[in-house]
Amino acid sequence: MNFNDQLKSLFVPESEIPEEFAIHEELHQREYLCDGEMRSWTGPVSEVYSPICVPDAQGTLQRKFIGTYPICTDKEALEALDAAVNAYDNGRGEWPTMSIDNRIKCLQKFVFKMNEQRSLVVKLIMWEIGKSHTDAAKEFDRTVDYINATIDALKDIDRQSSRFEIEEGVVAQIRRSPIGVVLCMGPFNYPLNETFTTLIPAIIMGNTLLFKPPKHGTLLHYPLLKAFQESFPKGVVNTIYGRGATITPGLMQTGKINVLAFIGSSKVANDLKKRHPKINRLRAVLSLDAKNAAIVTKNADISLAVNETVLGALSFNGQRCTAIKIVFVHKDIVDDFLIKLGEAIAKLKFGMPWVPGVSLTPLPEPGKPEYLKECIDDALLHGAKVVNENGGASLASFVYPAVVYPVNEKMKLYREEQFGPVIPVIPYDSIEEPIKYQIDSPHGMQVSIFSNHAQEIASLIDPFVNLVSRVNINSQCQRGPDKFPFTGRKDSAEGTLSVVDALRSFSIRSLVATKMNDKNKELINEIVNHQDSNFLSTNFIF
Repeated sequence: MNFNDQLKSLFVPESEIPEEFAIHEELHQREYLCDGEMRSWTGPVSEVYSPICVPDAQGTLQRKFIGTYPICTDKEALEALDAAVNAYDNGRGEWPTMSIDNRIKCLQKFVFKMNEQRSLVVKLIMWEIGKSHTDAAKEFDRTVDYINATIDALKDIDRQSSRFEIEEGVVAQIRRSPIGVVLCMGPFNYPLNETFTTLIPAIIMGNTLLFKPPKHGTLLHYPLLKAFQESFPKGVVNTIYGRGATITPGLMQTGKINVLAFIGSSKVANDLKKRHPKINRLRAVLSLDAKNAAIVTKNADISLAVNETVLGALSFNGQRCTAIKIVFVHKDIVDDFLIKLGEAIAKLKFGMPWVPGVSLTPLPEPGKPEYLKECIDDALLHGAKVVNENGGASLASFVYPAVVYPVNEKMKLYREEQFGPVIPVIPYDSIEEPIKYQIDSPHGMQVSIFSNHAQEIASLIDPFVNLVSRVNINSQCQRGPDKFPFTGRKDSAEGTLSVVDALRSFSIRSLVATKMNDKNKELINEIVNHQDSNFLSTNFIF
């Protein structure tokens, strides 16, 4: 069977899809969560087509139609904003004034209800964005683990804050308090996990929020709306649907959004921030563009570098902000590296998301195969070649990985974030070349350095820690573990995320202070002993 026939065989008739993973009924969402109510929607809807294609009667591949969701307008978005503003009530609402202990109980209730929807959510992740069943299940389970870790981290923070501090005759209790209304927008590549890494800490710290699901990966959130409704007071979580360019500018222009939590492009983030009438009042928590480089020196273990590059560049088809998106290889070893890289890619299993052990799957963005072909053609025009067998071959929504070499500054692949299964490789002579690339790059998220020479690694660590936010030694770029800080320099991020950092990002330190005299001590003791305040309290959460 030639390679084109292999590609055609990937897309099977619906009758051959394993029953466990088949979608027999379309999911038509006709409601959204606002002010504690599941409100009906009778207006226009957006149709959802899966990257998984099935052949029609004529054998033509068609993206599988799996459902619809509301296309709401400014009116519904502003109603949701009003609900969040009213629930926060200038910090006087039920949720922002609730004790940490009771907020945690609400979140634990949500996790229980969320777990009840695991099977459906995992299946929708597969069908909406083409993620393998194994990775879709991991995304769900990792999200639950993240929520539980967030609860534990908040308990630790609260325990440390449950005591009074005395300095220079002043006694104070310092705690973290919410900021206000949060607009939360997540990405399609991790539509559940990365969305919840901002949404969950924003909620648990006492903020109220508007939640806009990503364009690809919208339906998978629908089964969780009831869980939000039943777990939190009304108005704490409100969902908004529709075209981002239509509904989000108006929300920002009101000036009522206190925190922008956004994972996407720096261009969109900048546009949204500029629309806020008081940018100085807006806190932004942003995870944005990245063009993470791998640097393979002549002292590297080539096999290790190849294996980590394949993982880093092609996990979920390279559709990760932390993916390795350009590789610098010393000219003395580049030929060997390319041969082994091609061999490693050839061993990757490709197919539909339900196929056991599959590594390469269809791409969710309808225009992505054409864009990647455009990038490859541009590189060929400027002197590069596709050096791995079958590299760049595509059919419908599937693109086979392409190793493009040698890449230079004239090519799109040199600067643009391809966000797909294309690996640009640049040969270098002097280590100053990849350093200069990073200096000139608008991005500054991570770098991977491959070498077994301690002094060489040390000489690269010192410049790169000031150019990117994470230097990976002999390993791929990645976000985890979730307790490690995740951020970036330049256009790659604003603010820091981790289990603990996210809690800080969505809160501010507040304190109650008074001079140490008998009358004030009596007042403080009375408030604490009678548990009259949720803030001024020595209660200890176990």
